[in-house]
Amino acid sequence: MEEPRKLKGHKGSTTCCIASQNRPGLIATAAEDGCVCWFDLRCKDSIFTIDVGNGNPVSSLCFKPGNEDVVYVSSGNEVKCFDVNMVTASKLLHSYNYNKDEINQIACNSKSSFLAAADDSGDVKIIDIRQSRMYKTLRAGHTSICSSAQFIPWRPWEVITGGLDSKLVLWDFSKGRPQTIWDFGTLDTGNKGNMGQCLNPAFVHALAVPEADVVDKFEKICAVARGDGVVSVIKVESEPNAVKSKSSAKLKKGSKSAPKVGSSSADPENGNQNGGDLHLDHSLGGHTAAVSCVTFSTFGDKGKFIISGGNDKQVKVWDWSKFFITGETSTGSDFLRSSLSLSRKVNWLCTTPTDSENLVVCDTSKVVKVYTIG
Repeated sequence: MEEPRKLKGHKGSTTCCIASQNRPGLIATAAEDGCVCWFDLRCKDSIFTIDVGNGNPVSSLCFKPGNEDVVYVSSGNEVKCFDVNMVTASKLLHSYNYNKDEINQIACNSKSSFLAAADDSGDVKIIDIRQSRMYKTLRAGHTSICSSAQFIPWRPWEVITGGLDSKLVLWDFSKGRPQTIWDFGTLDTGNKGNMGQCLNPAFVHALAVPEADVVDKFEKICAVARGDGVVSVIKVESEPNAVKSKSSAKLKKGSKSAPKVGSSSADPENGNQNGGDLHLDHSLGGHTAAVSCVTFSTFGDKGKFIISGGNDKQVKVWDWSKFFITGETSTGSDFLRSSLSLSRKVNWLCTTPTDSENLVVCDTSKVVKVYTIG
């Protein structure tokens, strides 16, 4: 692996990053210094910097789908919306102060009509960004910090959230109530017998959901970064389901086979490549400490790879797609495509839609690293 390109501009540990899909090479990064830095990978230095946090760390960033000149930024319990123009720098358009506690992640739905803000209280605020008003508060799904939220692009009124109560919750946010709850804290995915596998609780640290055009090629799934070192690939049911207060029965059955590659509900003891859920753990070459972030690849065959980063200073590239492709069989060793060893813990990562310089990593340092993977 070649030495990464280094992007300098922050004065504090980097916290998150996003990459433009419409303008390949344009990167926005954020850090504990309260600033957002913009980089064009065709240039040597940062384009400009915005101080959005007034000294408070920036926890999350997202573009407005369809208009990447507009970016949403969370810091503390506030969400700010900026119009970023390469000539005039930036302009604050809106500020939302609906969350009572610190926000961990924000996400905008594909139609640019709603924004979700997940916070430390366990609540998720759904903001109507067209009307600039509060739409709904999602509560009582999580009993601890809500760490992550993502809209389901193929179902316009659904959002999925994860928390430090080890739960994954699928919501109908128009009604403000959960539809399905997976509790990873009650599941045994077989990690206890694996030497080197961390024994931390299965907290949900991050989520990733593929875009609608990826779903058309592969499967309706959600990738889950867990505190016990596992990356779970969960099939998101296409139809609303009754709330499962403990855990998904399908998940329980899918976790019995070894390696942890899921199973059909009809045959829990025998791995079925076309059913169940996929659990990518240490026995398959995965992480040995908490997984902090996860994303889908946007380069090459879009969505083909899941990329995860962890507290073990590792980045893993997983070829998850073959597990769900009809008629294709795989062994556990087939899933791990490649692995990067870094010098620091990974805070966040994202990918660019280019053949080179396509993986951007924020670690606990002030410098953002850009790698080329294929």
